[in-house]
Amino acid sequence: MKKDRTYICIDLKSFYASVECVERGLDPLTTNLAVADAERTEKTICLAITPSLKAMGIPNRCRLFQIPKHLDFITAKPRMQLYIEYSANIYAIYLKYVDKDDIHVYSIDEAFLDVTDYLAMYQMTAQELAVKIMQDVMDTTGITATCGIGTNLYLAKIALDITAKHLDDHIGFLDEETYCKTLWNHKPLSDFWRVGAGTVKRLEKYGIFTMKDIAQTEEDLLYRIFGIDAELLIDHAWGRETTTIADIKAFKPKHNSIGSGQVLGCDYDYEKGKLIIKEMADLLCLELLDKGLVTDSISLQIGYSNQENHEHSRGSIKVRITTNSAKVIREAVEELYDRIVDRNCPIRRAYLSYNNVIDEAYQEYDLFTDPAELERERKIQKAMLDIKKKFGKNAILKGMNLEEGSTTIERNKQIGGHRSGD
Repeated sequence: MKKDRTYICIDLKSFYASVECVERGLDPLTTNLAVADAERTEKTICLAITPSLKAMGIPNRCRLFQIPKHLDFITAKPRMQLYIEYSANIYAIYLKYVDKDDIHVYSIDEAFLDVTDYLAMYQMTAQELAVKIMQDVMDTTGITATCGIGTNLYLAKIALDITAKHLDDHIGFLDEETYCKTLWNHKPLSDFWRVGAGTVKRLEKYGIFTMKDIAQTEEDLLYRIFGIDAELLIDHAWGRETTTIADIKAFKPKHNSIGSGQVLGCDYDYEKGKLIIKEMADLLCLELLDKGLVTDSISLQIGYSNQENHEHSRGSIKVRITTNSAKVIREAVEELYDRIVDRNCPIRRAYLSYNNVIDEAYQEYDLFTDPAELERERKIQKAMLDIKKKFGKNAILKGMNLEEGSTTIERNKQIGGHRSGD
């Protein structure tokens, strides 16, 4: 008989904003603070705001100008490297209680713990263990954690997202029975994990507004609306989820890729757009080399100025060999750019990805490739990588990185598109 499992989903409350408060010796729960790069524009999006600002009705991912001027609040410049260090320290706290194989890190501030096999050993209930871990996080880092407990991963997440915020101890609990009893009529549906605005809109066309409505709708209708995705929706309407942390860790995707994207600070013309695409291609090639990978396929997506009503341009190209050579790949990227991009329309967004990424042991050549030349380039790229690792990403640059419109120097100071704080 399959053993019932117990999962804990832990979230670090207003994580980025809480870290900034702790670093300043302030109380994250009572301080008015927004994490945002005010040097960009007032339209810049806040990475996080503290609970006291949220309590005033200000949305978490608001733009800076949306915070009322009359409010006294601190604006903290993002420090992504610092947040990563805090997150790593908190992960180390989880490891004091649960083996790494029973932890699934969902994001920088959220993790699932399968505590099924630990409760008897610690002689604790799931709630008691959750309280102990949350208190350890607070004592060690000063960060407040909230928690959801569930009999599967989905219910633990819903207990965190919907139930915990209404409880004084910040710990929610759900099994299939309490889920149906307490949340079947909950609105809006978008509060539930994996139910987006598009899904809500399609359901409303059929008079479906709650999880109870979904559970009581003919399954054939749901499959006609959502295809195979209806299966997950139906399971979640009943509070069911079969995936375990072990399943997630065992999952191997059929295809791998790496990518890079950026939203430009202003509109770029065709030539400046090509410059930043070449820079992105170069950096991705260094990443391939660093990870010992090669690619034979490239995809590019270009978004145009917000002032233009122009659809995105997108396309793919096959690289003539399977490689991580910047010279070979950059030639292919430029060919793709010239083929798909509208020369007369200003560019605002770009996303470049290398597809079918595999181990470099499978690198291939054609009759027109000089292996000796590739090896020379490889040594140069490797030397660049070593210098960047030792002295910083901007310690060695190419000429194009100094041209007007180049973004590499600034992007090298960022993590995930935000300032690293180094």
